[in-house]
Amino acid sequence: MKRFAGTLCVVILVFGMSAGGAAGAEKILKMSTTTSTQASGLLDVLLPELQKDTGIQVKVIAKGTGAAIRDGMDGNVDVIFVHAKARELEFVREGYGIKRYAVMHNDFVILGPAADPAGVRGMADAAAALKKIAGAKQPFVSRGDDSGTHTKEQQLWEATGLKLEKTSMKIIKKGKQSEVHFVHPEGLAQWYLSIGQGMGKTITFADEKRGYTLADRGTYIKYKFGRDVPIDLQVLVEGDALLANPYGVIPVSPQKHPQVKSELATEFADWLVSSRGQSVIRNYRLLGKQLFYPDAIP
Repeated sequence: MKRFAGTLCVVILVFGMSAGGAAGAEKILKMSTTTSTQASGLLDVLLPELQKDTGIQVKVIAKGTGAAIRDGMDGNVDVIFVHAKARELEFVREGYGIKRYAVMHNDFVILGPAADPAGVRGMADAAAALKKIAGAKQPFVSRGDDSGTHTKEQQLWEATGLKLEKTSMKIIKKGKQSEVHFVHPEGLAQWYLSIGQGMGKTITFADEKRGYTLADRGTYIKYKFGRDVPIDLQVLVEGDALLANPYGVIPVSPQKHPQVKSELATEFADWLVSSRGQSVIRNYRLLGKQLFYPDAIP
């Protein structure tokens, strides 16, 4: 009898350990997100606090917003955290996402060299500044990767009134090839340089070329003030309403992809917009500079 009881205890212990392991596995979430949330350093602070409060671990796949949205459409991830509001709302409308949660915002800025050969410093109209850069045929470096930043850049070019061309290009990022379609002013591969890379590499390349680029402010601050060898580029154009940069998080719909961890993704989204998550976002600073501003709680 004692032997049977001992065997039963072992079975219960093993079962309990297995159940605990399964429960632990369920707390691992896959998220596709824009490179700016990673390059800015925000996720390095945000995700450990999430895990401390909820036990949720997040496997991060950082890429352009367009690619992150496609990950959600294909059911490759449980949640997306991106910054192209119109595309996010379309993602939800088409049934791929449960709901868009407004999480935070910062803004886009036009960067350029201190010498500013195009003469755009201090302009309040971002589209007019791009038109002036195009007129001067000064180097402009575009991400060209179907990201949220690239989407915003194309909106600004459309607002310039310039004649635009449509181009399709194959790009390779992290060993994977994809095709992007975009509009741009005349001068591709001459003064307009589309490189198919993330924000950090784009800023670095523009710095090397002493050219201009569009960047989110958070990543710029990281590369300007948070590195041993800072970039020389300066913020030349800022403050235009068209440069607003809101971020949203969307759990992927289980109706489209039953395998996704929608409940866990929703718990993650709810934490992000809670007073706790919003406080972490609000208080994240780099050398005293605030990078993101919470949208869910004033």
